[in-house]
Amino acid sequence: MIKLDAMENPYPLPQSLREELAQVVASAEINRYPDAAAAQLKKRIRSVANLPSGMDVLLGNGSDEIIQLLALAVAKPDAVLLSIEPSFVMYKMIAAFAGMKYVGVPLTEDFALDLPATLDAIARHQPALVFLAYPNNPTGNLFDAAAIAQIIQAAPGLVVVDEAYYAFASDSFLPRLGQYKNLLVMRTFSKLGMAGLRLGFLAGSKVWLEQLEKLRLPYNVGVLPQLVAETLLAHHDVLLQQAEQIKCDRQWLYERLVGTVDVRAYPSEANFILFRVAHATQVFEGLKQRGVLIKNLNGGHPALTDCLRVTVGTPEQNEQFVAALQDTINQLA
Repeated sequence: MIKLDAMENPYPLPQSLREELAQVVASAEINRYPDAAAAQLKKRIRSVANLPSGMDVLLGNGSDEIIQLLALAVAKPDAVLLSIEPSFVMYKMIAAFAGMKYVGVPLTEDFALDLPATLDAIARHQPALVFLAYPNNPTGNLFDAAAIAQIIQAAPGLVVVDEAYYAFASDSFLPRLGQYKNLLVMRTFSKLGMAGLRLGFLAGSKVWLEQLEKLRLPYNVGVLPQLVAETLLAHHDVLLQQAEQIKCDRQWLYERLVGTVDVRAYPSEANFILFRVAHATQVFEGLKQRGVLIKNLNGGHPALTDCLRVTVGTPEQNEQFVAALQDTINQLA
């Protein structure tokens, strides 16, 4: 089964780097608790992220833990978490877990930000926390940066720009952290090739992070994730080279989808492509029967009717997917 459903990096690490990791893991003191502050890993992240002056990072067991920590930090009776829809489902789920009210603002028909509707929702609901995925998942597009800036300025509470797919995107709000007192930027290394480590970070003002650290559980990032991530980030250029290859593969795949009859593909700045096709669930099942697993989004949100999402794979995997998709569509015609 070709697995193209979870936005993972399809490329293995170079053999020399795998051997280096094997030595690091072999010498790890797993009988000891990890460094609760993860000082060395944080130092490495600050360096590769090129954080603006006065900014720091908080580490999480993937982005999900950070989203939960943020929600718990601001949760109180009638507190509102606001986001756009469709977007990352964990915003809404964690709002419910934390006892917050959730407000989802629909995107436009072409999945752009509806700025007037978003600003109106902020004015009416006064959200304590706003999440904006940039690029957005599952649509793959980058929203207008000027519109996001207006949302940050209008929001009475924290605004978190979720840059899970930063390595594949043409823009970032990380350099803008110093411009807005209520802005935080969240990233994960999962899409860059570390999905199995479960490591994410939140970047922002030390004033905010010092308070959020009080809610972080101790030892939330284990010995092995700390050591392996620090080693991999010492070779950040290798991971970014793989990301550049994925961007080239994405363009090839997008062009093939655009050229496929009865398929509407949406431009992406992530490592996946959203597309719409008639009888989406049947197409999804047909692909599975042909050995290709992607994500079926049909039925998950009204705006995603007949939508499927495919992760960008290796060139060989992408070719097999396109052939299987065309064969499935032909059979259903």
